[in-house]
Amino acid sequence: MRLFNSALIREMSSLGGVALAALTGIVLVTLMVRLLGRAAVGRIDEAAVFPFIGFGVLHALPMLLALSLFMAVFLTLSRLWHDSEMVIWQGAGVGPLRWLSPVLRLALPVAALIAALSLYLIPWVAQKRTDYERWLQSQDEIAAIDAGVFVESGGGRRVFFVESYDAASGRVRNVFLQSVENARPGVIVAREGQVAVNEQGDRFLVLTQGRRYEGEPGAADYRMVQFERYTVRLEAPAFAAVVRTPRSTPTAELLSDPTPFNQAEWVTRIGHPISAVLLAIFAIPASATNARAGRSYNILFALLVYVAYSNLMGLTEAWVGQQKLTAAAGVMAVHGGMLLLTALLYWRMGRGGRWGWR
Repeated sequence: MRLFNSALIREMSSLGGVALAALTGIVLVTLMVRLLGRAAVGRIDEAAVFPFIGFGVLHALPMLLALSLFMAVFLTLSRLWHDSEMVIWQGAGVGPLRWLSPVLRLALPVAALIAALSLYLIPWVAQKRTDYERWLQSQDEIAAIDAGVFVESGGGRRVFFVESYDAASGRVRNVFLQSVENARPGVIVAREGQVAVNEQGDRFLVLTQGRRYEGEPGAADYRMVQFERYTVRLEAPAFAAVVRTPRSTPTAELLSDPTPFNQAEWVTRIGHPISAVLLAIFAIPASATNARAGRSYNILFALLVYVAYSNLMGLTEAWVGQQKLTAAAGVMAVHGGMLLLTALLYWRMGRGGRWGWR
């Protein structure tokens, strides 16, 4: 039995590591494509792409760990069935209930890690992401400029373009600025500029050796002014009130303030480690198959159950937030249903059903 446990845990751990690496790579590529697309149209700064990727991967880590554990157990046991190795273990007196020992020895530490991530790390990551987004918003118009790229600011009322920008000295060269002032469009071009701060802390862009074009071309009031020095006030960012969302609220505060949305978030956080253990246990009977038959039906069945289980967890969170269910009823309904399905499969295995033996 000790040989059985060690061999099974070693193979499941190896497969779980491969599955986690593959799933993480998929998430990384998906996030990178999405964020680079947003950066290309100027919705986020290019320097923010990699921090947002890090936030996204950390937020998805509990789900990735649970799915990797499920895949590790299911694929390992499916291989044993398909290669007829399970028949040998059955002949040695290793029944389905005895498979729980090695599976739980792997699943429980992983579930404990998922619980720590879900209950403590994920709220911290959500708060840090919010702080980082506010820090990005706090940067003035010039700090958001990327040399060689047209950048909108002021809700689209200004468009900046600079050929080069030295963040250390605040100096810009070959500046183009299109703006709307008093309902009149204007364009400023200048050879260079310098960011300056007055005694009150207001920031200005001082342009030198340039021209300002104001009004509609061809209109009677169209003007062109050449200047040696021209000052443009840089707009300070407008901040929204800081509102802590349930996702970024520490777990202790969720429990001390049981609003519907806080309870819904609590259901989600506690659901991650519970689902990891239940999926690992479910994979034992779900993997059982006839060695002479293919594994396609088992894989399809396990995939459908996983998708349904995951969607029901999300639906339960929404129902708790809408006060259609209490938090306790939501947890019992979705996870109790999964436990009942697993027990049914064990029962069918024990009586020689389609997934088992006599």
